[in-house]
Amino acid sequence: MNTVQYGTLYGIGVGPGDPDLIPLKSVKIINRVEVIFAASSTKNAHSQAVTIAAPHIPENSDVRLLPFPMTKDLNEKEACWQAHARTIIAELEKGRDVAFLTLGDSLTYATYGYVLKYVLALAPGAPVVTVPGITAYQAAAARVNRPLVEGEESLLVLSGVEGGHRLRQLPEMVDNVVFMKAYRNAGDIIEALKEKHMLESSVAVANCCLENEEVIEDVNTLKQRKPGYWTLVLAKKNPTHEAR
Repeated sequence: MNTVQYGTLYGIGVGPGDPDLIPLKSVKIINRVEVIFAASSTKNAHSQAVTIAAPHIPENSDVRLLPFPMTKDLNEKEACWQAHARTIIAELEKGRDVAFLTLGDSLTYATYGYVLKYVLALAPGAPVVTVPGITAYQAAAARVNRPLVEGEESLLVLSGVEGGHRLRQLPEMVDNVVFMKAYRNAGDIIEALKEKHMLESSVAVANCCLENEEVIEDVNTLKQRKPGYWTLVLAKKNPTHEAR
């Protein structure tokens, strides 16, 4: 009976945008793997993760983009995740070490996480090494010199794609909130922060670590403009407010 000698899958978070923020361990891996995978949209052949990591990718590297559909259809998305997992496994079965590049941290709202669960299910014998990366909200907090959480405070990280409803569902004890992808329903996010007495202590950062980075001190202005896709909000409970 032949035993498959798998290569290793490396999940790599390339950080928020500055190539210098990619972990040294990830750079070493990128320099020695045989195949580099990264996500792209089905609408184009571009990968922001590859663009970020480009200064560290050796010339003539085998870089392959895996197209992902921008859809809410869960069946379609799961079929795509499984298909891409099989594509990666096919390389691992040849004994090749491969990397999957993803934005920010490899396991925080990351495309890699969706594919990973199918790789683990379909090829349980394949070795997987996941390397953490710096999230956009960590970089944004550093950009504005603002602690994310202190002492016994709590930190809540939410997707802002559907607005602020998730924040409304949670108790008053939440001290700090991060809204990722606060672009499509920024107005509702602002209203939710206001209801939770967090608006006055909020700040937004768009395109953190990129050339067109912008710090938005007055998040109310996001109501009058169309925020870019790479917009996030850091919010803190107003210390003068007492929950009733």
